[in-house]
Amino acid sequence: MEELLNILEDLNPDVDYETETKLIDNGLLDSMAILSLVSDLEDAFDVEITPVELVPANFNSADAMWQMIRRLQTA
Repeated sequence: MEELLNILEDLNPDVDYETETKLIDNGLLDSMAILSLVSDLEDAFDVEITPVELVPANFNSADAMWQMIRRLQTA
């Protein structure tokens, strides 16, 4: 999870990713940030994030992203 938080902080260090639960809904992550983030997550965690995973529920919080990563790692 620490590595995920570091990746997110590189995108926007002004967001409290540990507590924010509406990253997409509040416009803190836009489509360009998501594209960059997906690439970074795939490289860092050796997962493939398919288009079906690209839904707001998977990216609204660091916890949601972490759960998606863990699920993809065991698939």
